[in-house]
Amino acid sequence: MPLSAQDTRRFRAIGHHLKPILIFGGNGLSDAFTSELDARLEDHELIKVRINAENRDDRNAVIAALLEASAAELVQRVGNVALLYRAAKKPNPKLSNILRAQQG
Repeated sequence: MPLSAQDTRRFRAIGHHLKPILIFGGNGLSDAFTSELDARLEDHELIKVRINAENRDDRNAVIAALLEASAAELVQRVGNVALLYRAAKKPNPKLSNILRAQQG
């Protein structure tokens, strides 16, 4: 389900202060990276991923593969960093970036 303009704006504001917690390197999209991506999305819901790729086309291909593998939504892409969102099945108020931003 695509994000609404209001959600995108809110998530971009929350994501502005986040640091990338995953770095996609030159090893390709491995099962270990995919499982780590799923775990981080389930914990935090909104995360930044740094993409180390040669050019823009490669970065776009990597982001598309990450979105497909994780069933996440792309909120924003700035340079080598992608901001991804996927709602957690059971959000943890202590870990979820969305819930923590709502609390204060």
